[in-house]
Order: sequence, then structure tokens, then C-alpha cells
Amino acid sequence: MQLGVIPDAVIAADIDETALPGELPRAYCARVTRAKLDAIAAGADDIVLCADTTVALGRRILGKPRDAGEAAEFLLKLAGRRHSVITCVALRRAGRHWTRTQVSAVKMKRLSDDELNGYLASGEWQGKAGGYAIQGRAGAFIPWMTGSFTGVMGLPAAETMTLLRTAGYFQDRNA
Repeated sequence: MQLGVIPDAVIAADIDETALPGELPRAYCARVTRAKLDAIAAGADDIVLCADTTVALGRRILGKPRDAGEAAEFLLKLAGRRHSVITCVALRRAGRHWTRTQVSAVKMKRLSDDELNGYLASGEWQGKAGGYAIQGRAGAFIPWMTGSFTGVMGLPAAETMTLLRTAGYFQDRNA
């Protein structure tokens, strides 16, 4: 919506998001994004846009927590430290594909027991890489970041706009 684009359909790609042994976070994010792109069937001139966001603490990938216990583990590892948030965006149209990767550095403050337990109780951690959503309650845990706020949210606006322009989306609409 921020880009003035309303998708015709939103389709979840059914892929295995398990990291490969020894896989580095940036390579993992690019592989998963490409797998999503390849998994979505579309017409030849349709535009398919996919993205994946990975939270990395050094070389360690903190994916989507399986349960509240793992979310707590992730949040405690991130608390008081800087980490990377990598978002890869891929677009396919007419047999061609393009990708962009955006990396942000984020610092999460140390969390009190009340903050941690309140966040876990909110359920907002579910389905979120690293166990948090910067655009929600966890935004109050982030005193500092460099990079792209929209990238940390999961779809970097500038990179997405570049891909859409490259694929001719806006020329099709005389915008």
C-alpha cells in the first residue's frame, strides 16, 4: 500500500524454510526467497513478488520460533545486542527474475522480565523471524537501527519499488 500497489492475490508459498547445515544467513535468505518465487504458479506476464526476512546473530539464523519458549530464547539472545536483519526480495515476470537484498543493523535493549513476559503473552512473536515484529510492540525494544525500517518489517519499500520499475509495472499503468 505504501508504494501505491494493491496485489491481485496474496498466495503463501508452500516451501521448506529449514536452513541447510552450515548455511550463512544472507545465502539462506536468498535461497528461501528464490524457492518461494519458483513455487508460485502464474501467467507469463504476471508479476510475482516474494520476500523473506532473516534475523541473524552473527552467523546464527534466528528463524520463526516454534513456540513461546523458543521465542523467549531468541529474544534473550538478542536483548542488549546488535544483530542483522536481512530481507531479500525477488520478482518474476515474463520468464525473467530480479532480486535485491537489504541488510539492516538493529540493536535491541535489555529486556526486563515483565517486558519479555508481556511480549510473549501478546502472541505477536508468532510467525516472526527472530521472534519479534518491529512494527508492533517490539518497536519499543529497539533504541537504535541503521538500514531500512520497512526492510526489518519484511518488505523493503525502496528495493521493492526498484524491482517493480525494472519489471515495467509502473509503465503498464502510466504512473
